[in-house]
Amino acid sequence: MNDQRSVVSAGLVLAAAVGVFGIAFGAGAVSAGASVWQTCVMSLAVFTGASQFSAISVIAAGGGTVAALGGATLLAARNGVYALAMSRVLPRGRLATRLIAAQVTIDESTAMASAARDDADARRAFWVTGIGVYVFWNIGTLMGAVAGSAVDPAVFGLDAAFPSGFVAMLAPLMDQPAHRAAAIGGAVICLVATPVLPVGLPILCAAAAVMLGVRR
Repeated sequence: MNDQRSVVSAGLVLAAAVGVFGIAFGAGAVSAGASVWQTCVMSLAVFTGASQFSAISVIAAGGGTVAALGGATLLAARNGVYALAMSRVLPRGRLATRLIAAQVTIDESTAMASAARDDADARRAFWVTGIGVYVFWNIGTLMGAVAGSAVDPAVFGLDAAFPSGFVAMLAPLMDQPAHRAAAIGGAVICLVATPVLPVGLPILCAAAAVMLGVRR
């Protein structure tokens, strides 16, 4: 029973922490020109923070839809790998259950399930964390979007929400040389490509640096 409680509490604490990023996304999206309802629908339907940050930041900088979706799709592709890993833990249920599982298969739910001691705890960690993050992320998005629509972005510096969010997400990954090499490589590619390519395309080019962080 104590193990079950620890799994649930850890998942909920992580979910609440992720909700803070949802606030940053909501405020930043509204400051970039999206309405409150557009911002909330994006979080409800897309529900992958890095992809959402990427798409809105490209559009805010003047990039086109293709460039925004291209970068967001590349970032979201990792969820397909997560799905393969979780398919070994989650039993095949009804279609509705599988669709919900697909929606909440993200970094956090996969990480918590992978760290569990057995399959039962893994399933519990997956569902608690995945659904918890979904709820807190969308609550945070709504709070940020409503707050962002009520203030002047220039006065409160909401334009810094996107880069701050990216830095916060990347910082915990910088403990390994391969990850640092990928980050530095991507930054260099962006710096070189930005003066000569349209907005959004440097991000797509920088995705090549991710291969530096892949371990075989």
